[in-house]
Amino acid sequence: MSTTEPRAADKPRPVPIEVTEPFWSGLRDEEVRLQRCDDCGAWVFYPRHRCPSCLSAALRWHTVSGRASVYTFTIARQATHPAFADEVPQVLAVVELEEGPRLTTTLVDVDPDEVCVGLAVLPVFDRDEDGTVLLRYRPAR
Repeated sequence: MSTTEPRAADKPRPVPIEVTEPFWSGLRDEEVRLQRCDDCGAWVFYPRHRCPSCLSAALRWHTVSGRASVYTFTIARQATHPAFADEVPQVLAVVELEEGPRLTTTLVDVDPDEVCVGLAVLPVFDRDEDGTVLLRYRPAR
């Protein structure tokens, strides 16, 4: 019997679609981009065609700082997928951006025992060998 080690290329990858492409192209440019409603001013994440607050279609993309704080988190001590086995323990978090929206991410460059709700974090643009860029966060030390 033979076994093969999972490769980074075996990790699940995002599949951008029309409405999400500006977000992903922003990450490739090392920018965090969010939609904002021109009618009610609400910041919107995840990307969509209509504002969830007022149902307007007047959504435009804006580059934001990406600064955030940890809203909640968990520490995965078992890999959620075989290709992530070398990344445990993995700190999975929901961060709240300064603009208000929350997003799910992975915290990097942090001791899991030092993570707490309210921890200030900054964006990390994690580019893999295939050119895919994921938005991670690290403590703002």
